[in-house]
Amino acid sequence: MVKHLNVFFDAEAYGVSKPANVPSALMVGLTLIHGAGAKGAVCLDGTLPGYHWHRGYGSGANSWLIQLEGGGWCNNIRTCVYRKKTRRGSSTYMEKEIAFSGILSNKAEANPDFFNWNRVKLRYCDGASFTGDGEDKAAQLQFRGQRIWLAAMEDLLSKGMRFANQALLSGCSAGGLASILHCDEFRGLLPRTTKVKCLSDAGMFLDAFDVSGGRTLRNMFGGVVACSMYYGLAKAVRNNLPHICTNRLDPTSCFFPQNLIGDIKTPLFILNTAYDSWQVQSSLAPPSADPSGYWHNCRLNHEKCTPAQIQFLQGFRNEMLKAIRHFSMSKQNGMFINSCFAHCQTERQDTWFADDSPVIGKKAIALAVGDWYFDRARVKVIDCPYPCDKSCHNLVFK
Repeated sequence: MVKHLNVFFDAEAYGVSKPANVPSALMVGLTLIHGAGAKGAVCLDGTLPGYHWHRGYGSGANSWLIQLEGGGWCNNIRTCVYRKKTRRGSSTYMEKEIAFSGILSNKAEANPDFFNWNRVKLRYCDGASFTGDGEDKAAQLQFRGQRIWLAAMEDLLSKGMRFANQALLSGCSAGGLASILHCDEFRGLLPRTTKVKCLSDAGMFLDAFDVSGGRTLRNMFGGVVACSMYYGLAKAVRNNLPHICTNRLDPTSCFFPQNLIGDIKTPLFILNTAYDSWQVQSSLAPPSADPSGYWHNCRLNHEKCTPAQIQFLQGFRNEMLKAIRHFSMSKQNGMFINSCFAHCQTERQDTWFADDSPVIGKKAIALAVGDWYFDRARVKVIDCPYPCDKSCHNLVFK
């Protein structure tokens, strides 16, 4: 039976995997990185960045999972100024403790492979997927994503991560994009003997045409990069996007995973829905590309899509599969592309590992990722097209 999760549309929270309010969920406090200020590694508003860390124990004491938080981007001065008054741009507004569930859970029955690892949720407050290095003095904005990333890694290395025997860099949405952008860098920070892999959850943002034939997401990503460029940061952004990409493509193109994943040397797992609900709403059929409102009902609830609209969305799925074809040929990589209308499946318990969680061929996401990470099996699974998968937890927006 397909589950429908009703979500009240909230542009600020969307693209963020908010853990379900499980009464017994582990609550983990916020740690501010006190050495970050001296390095200029600050949030949009100049406050200190932070993370939530639950220590590993037993067989997981020297294993580290770093989860990069998601939460969209800001792509001009106006949206960045707004953002610096929220938890996505300032640690002043961050929750002092958050629930750890799904891949962050400390219960073996909820998170079979990573429950006793050191699990860290790195908070996202730079607006550009932990990239960029510059400032706009007039608007009092700090674009310091790259410095935040490095300051956090240096802090965690000093707290024991340098002794890791295994590590996984993960992230959801904008954090899933960041885990791709920083994957090889993460590998380079750890000893050569450490087993290192990366996981991108709902980070496969496609450079796709919207329903009006425009390029909504390309324009938005162009803003994320150009915002920095306008303030003389072209070099800064280019310098902390992977060079192997910026040597041949423009910086905006190098913000799209389809132009990055073929060159990543570290083993990478792509977990994505074929009909990513954030991309349906914000990239394919945003109101700006649909002035008549023809897509309004469909973008909020896939069951209200016409056959022609479903056909358009099947085209998007085909683009997704085309974008990962070359990537999927590498033995070390893994993937799980399920035919659901959802976004972010690792941090929510109901989608990560539960009695009724989404499966492909009877395998839940947690087991697929674990099998791949520990080399128990090769995992490259692509679901049949919608509407064949009855295990989905589809998002329906009010």
